[in-house]
Amino acid sequence: MKVLVTGAAGFIGYSLIARLLARGDTVIGVDMVNAYYDVRLKEARIGRLKEAGGNRFTFLRQDFSDYAGLVESLKGLEFDRIVHLGAQAGVRYSIENPHAYLSSNLAGHLNLLEIGRHRGVENMVYASSSSVYGGNTKLPFSVDDRVDQPISLYAATKKADELMSETYAHLYRLPLTGLRFFTVYGPWGRPDMMMWIFTKKILAGEPIPVFNHGDMYRDFTYIDDIISGVMATLDTPAPDDGLVKAGGSTKPHRLYNIGNHKSEHLMKVVEILESELGKKAEVELLPMQPGDARQSFADIEAISSDLGYQPTTSIDVGVPNFVRWYREYHG
Repeated sequence: MKVLVTGAAGFIGYSLIARLLARGDTVIGVDMVNAYYDVRLKEARIGRLKEAGGNRFTFLRQDFSDYAGLVESLKGLEFDRIVHLGAQAGVRYSIENPHAYLSSNLAGHLNLLEIGRHRGVENMVYASSSSVYGGNTKLPFSVDDRVDQPISLYAATKKADELMSETYAHLYRLPLTGLRFFTVYGPWGRPDMMMWIFTKKILAGEPIPVFNHGDMYRDFTYIDDIISGVMATLDTPAPDDGLVKAGGSTKPHRLYNIGNHKSEHLMKVVEILESELGKKAEVELLPMQPGDARQSFADIEAISSDLGYQPTTSIDVGVPNFVRWYREYHG
C-alpha cells in the first residue's frame, strides 16, 4: 500500500507511519514542523522514520494549508490512500491563537479533500476529536449523539471538517472515515499534553495544575490502541452502498470514536505517576479552564462491531510505559 500521511512529525502521525513501515507499506509523510511545541522532538521522530523506512519513506517539509505548494510538492509521487492527521491541536491554544486553526484545520482539511478527489484515492481517513462532544452530559459519548454545541474553537473546526467530508462523500463518492480520538498518550507523546506536563513537573518538584479542583475524568487511550484503530479504518474503506453508517451518513462516510471505553479519574493517573516516579506530586487545584469538558467517555460499539476494534492497554500498563520512555528520552 502507498499511503500519504499528514502530520508526519506529530505524535499520532509518527506512530502510524512507524507501524505502516513495519508491515512493508510505502509512505509519503507531510509536515511543516512548526514550533507549536519542541521542534527537536519532531525532528527526532522524523529521523527515526527515515532510518526505519529507507527508500520506502519520503518526507515533505510542506505546509498542507498552502494548496498550490502541496500540489507542487506531490508532483510525481504516487499514493493510493490518505491519512490526514495534521492539524493545529489544543483546546486551550485555540482560545489564544484562533487564526492558526482557520488555516490549518479548515483550509488544510479542504486541501486534502481536494487532493483525494483529484487523485482518485481509494480511501481517506482523517482525524476528528472527542472535543466535538463539547458539554454533552449523556455518557458514554456515541457517534449518534448530536454535536452542534462546541465549547472551543478547536472543537468547532473539527466538527466543520466532518461536515466538509460529508459533502465530498456525497458529491464525489470519496470514501471517508473520521476518527474522534480520546485523550491519546504514550511514548513519543506531546509535551503540551497532561501526561508529559505532570511527569515533568513532578520530577522537577513543581506543582501540577489540576483543573476543576480535581473533578475531571478522561478516557485515556494508549497510542498503540489508537494506531490499531487507524489501521483498521485505513485498510477498510467506507462502502458506497447507500446504507446508514456509523455517524448517520448514507454516503461513503463514517465516524468512529477511538477510545479505551473507560472514563478514569484524573487523580488515579496522578497516583500511578507518583508511584512510577517515586515522588509525591504537589497538586495545585484550579477552576475549570474555558473550553474544557469535565468528562470524556467513548462509546466504541460502532468501530468494534464494524471492524473488530478492541483496546487492550489499561492506564496501569500504559502510564508506566510512558514514564519509562520519558526517562530514556531525557537521558
